[in-house]
Amino acid sequence: MEIKKEVQETILPQNNKKATEEEFYNILKTIAPGTNLRTALDGALKTGKGALVAIENELLLPLIDGGFRINAKFTPQRLIELTKMDGAIILSKDMKRINYSNVLLTPNSKIKSVETGTRHKAAERTAKQTGTLVIAISERKNEITLYYKNIRCPIIGTGELLIKANENIQMLEKQRELFDNNIEKLNHLELRNYQSLNQALSVIQKGRIIQKISSDLKKYLIELGKEGTLIKSRLKEITSDVEKETDFVIKDYTKLDLKKSKMMIESLTFDEISEKENILQALAYEKPVLQVPLKGWRILSKTSLLEADIASIIKEAETIGKAIHSNHEFYKRILGDEKAGIFKEEINRVKLNS
Repeated sequence: MEIKKEVQETILPQNNKKATEEEFYNILKTIAPGTNLRTALDGALKTGKGALVAIENELLLPLIDGGFRINAKFTPQRLIELTKMDGAIILSKDMKRINYSNVLLTPNSKIKSVETGTRHKAAERTAKQTGTLVIAISERKNEITLYYKNIRCPIIGTGELLIKANENIQMLEKQRELFDNNIEKLNHLELRNYQSLNQALSVIQKGRIIQKISSDLKKYLIELGKEGTLIKSRLKEITSDVEKETDFVIKDYTKLDLKKSKMMIESLTFDEISEKENILQALAYEKPVLQVPLKGWRILSKTSLLEADIASIIKEAETIGKAIHSNHEFYKRILGDEKAGIFKEEINRVKLNS
């Protein structure tokens, strides 16, 4: 299973750079439902006419040929009317003014393009050559396509986006239920100092699936703009503490440092994360083992102890069993009398609630 946005990356001219994820998200925000630009694009699409809209920058101006100088305030109605002409429309960098209309864009024809239509080829090549945003509206396919640097991205309608977003929410709810069940089982095993590597792998697996689905859903929410407010709130509820809990499990069981193992696990695809052997390798185990020295970071972090205090207990105790089942004197020697008393109360509460 792989849930991903239909984004096609293509080869860039050597003098251009690839768009970063942050840049791409910012571009999506500019055409989200409720924005003036999206209103204009949707309106133009309904007229049944094709159109080409580009955002002006210093590299775009030399590619403009012919047309008219408009220099008028941008409104959706004005842009819709101007799309009735064949040429491209050029908006100012801040998208507040319409600078030119009915112009011909003349990008370098040697720049590779995956498109077949003249308008879409011009859009893709212009975006690659100038690094600006270019939007093509196809009357034949009845769709809007965004081009920015190396990115080609078909714009999905609001209704379809809401359907996809709600489908992802339903998947997340199911995965969160499985994640919580696996956490509960892991708590039960760890608090009794039982071998629990296989259960830890299940937690990491479900945690990463939730994070991956969430990442894809966030793209839809950016595109939805204000329309996705309720879904965004629900997403926050479902994913609360998942990353934090998953990271602690990785930290407890990896033979490497957290950062390295986490990076390896995050690089796994949906198909790869479904195989526990891949997670095992990311934790630096060649094969499943019967005995794993558990550090206890996750359980001990459920108390109010600082990281330095937890590290001291783990170092002194060596096993989670001793770390959570020792007497007051043991903790007093490491933490001091006052902290030891508070920790003892808190860890007992953790045991009762697990």
